[in-house]
Amino acid sequence: MTVEILPRAFVWRRLHSLMGLWLVLFLCEHLLVNSQAALLLGDNARGFVEGVNAIHNLPYLQVIEIFLLGVPILLHGIWGVKYLMTSKSNARSSDGSTPALSQYGRNHAYTWQRLTSWILLVGIVLHVAKFRFIDYPTSLNQGDRSYYFVPVSLDKGLYTVAARLGVELYGPEKIVQERKELEDRGGEQALVEVSKTLPETMTFDAQQQMILTSAQSYQQKMQWVEMLERQEIPADGVIAVSKDFGTASVLKVRDTFKHPLYVGLYTIFVLAACFHGFNGLWTFCITWGVVLKVAAQKRMLRFAWGLMALVTFLGLISVWGTYFLNLRA
Repeated sequence: MTVEILPRAFVWRRLHSLMGLWLVLFLCEHLLVNSQAALLLGDNARGFVEGVNAIHNLPYLQVIEIFLLGVPILLHGIWGVKYLMTSKSNARSSDGSTPALSQYGRNHAYTWQRLTSWILLVGIVLHVAKFRFIDYPTSLNQGDRSYYFVPVSLDKGLYTVAARLGVELYGPEKIVQERKELEDRGGEQALVEVSKTLPETMTFDAQQQMILTSAQSYQQKMQWVEMLERQEIPADGVIAVSKDFGTASVLKVRDTFKHPLYVGLYTIFVLAACFHGFNGLWTFCITWGVVLKVAAQKRMLRFAWGLMALVTFLGLISVWGTYFLNLRA
C-alpha cells in the first residue's frame, strides 16, 4: 500500500489561501472599527475609542498581534511575492508573442489582483511602521491610572475636540511651567530622601503614612514631567495627553487624515486592500470547492462584490470622514 504525499507547492498554496481568508476577516473588523471615528456623528468617536480600548486591553496583546496578524501576513506575503514573480498578465493587447484575452473580465481581475499586491506589499509595511511604531502612543502608568502621550499638529479645531475628549494639550511653555511647579515643591522632594531612611514598622504610623504618600506623589509628578520633556513636539504642534489608549489613537488618526497627502495615499491603500481581499474571497470559494456550479459561482461573485462595496465604504469614510466630517472642530 502506497501513501500519497501532497505536493509541497499544493500545501503552500492552500496555506496561502487560508491566510488570505483570515486577513479578509481582519480587514472587515479593522475597517468596521475605524469607520466609527467618522460615521457616528456627535458622539466624539466613542465607538472607535471603545473598540480600540477593548482590543488594546486584551491579555497577551503582543502575542496575539504576532501570531494572529504578523504570521498570517508574512506567510501570505511571502507566497504572494512568488506568485508575483511567476505570474503573467494576459488582459492587455499583445503583438502575438504572448496571450491576449482582454475580453474576459476574470482576466482583468487576475491582473488587478497582482497590481494591488504590489500596493499592499508597500502599503502594509508603511502603515504598520507609522501607526504601530512611529506614531504609537507613549504610555505612563501610575498606580491604577494610565496616561498616553501623542504629538499632534495644532489647528483651531483641536482645542474644542480635545476638550470634548477630556484630553490635555501641552506646548513647550506649558511643559516648562510644569517643571517650575515641580521645582517649587522642594519640601516634598526632601520627603523622598526621608522616606528612604524610614524603618520598617508593624504598627500603623500616621506620620510615616504622610511622608510615604507625599514622597510617592512627588515621584509620580517627577515621572509625569520627565515624560512630557522626552516627547518630541512638532514645530507647529503640541503633546496631547489622554487617559486611555483609544482616545490617543483617534487623535493621531485625526491628525493624519487632515493632511491631503495621507488622505490620497490611504484612499489608494483602502481600494487596493478591498479589491484584493474580496476578489481573493471569490477565488478562495472556487479553489476550496465551496461553490462548484457556474450559477453558484456567479452568485458568489455578486455577493463578494457587494461585500467589497460595503467594506470599501467603511474604509473610505474612515479616511475622508474622521477629520473632515466628524472631528474637525
